[in-house]
Amino acid sequence: MSKGKLLTGVLVGAAAGAVLGILMAPDKGSETRKKIAKKSNDVSGSVKDGFEKLGDTVSEKYRNIKDDAKEMIDKVKNKESALNQKYNTDNSF
Repeated sequence: MSKGKLLTGVLVGAAAGAVLGILMAPDKGSETRKKIAKKSNDVSGSVKDGFEKLGDTVSEKYRNIKDDAKEMIDKVKNKESALNQKYNTDNSF
């Protein structure tokens, strides 16, 4: 399972549990609405933080892959250059 799906599942589960807990509590309607508003703000902050972390992770992995690819390309170019020099040296008259 991917980290993104796991994170989404955990956050949705936490939000559902919080809402059900509030709705089952024996409070006045105005108090329940305040609690729901507070919990929704808390959950939206958690979701935002989760997606920011996910975005940071994806960005970091992208940079690493890009750097690795550049290194591989440079190695291939260096080997190609060395082979061309050797070929030109061996085939010179």
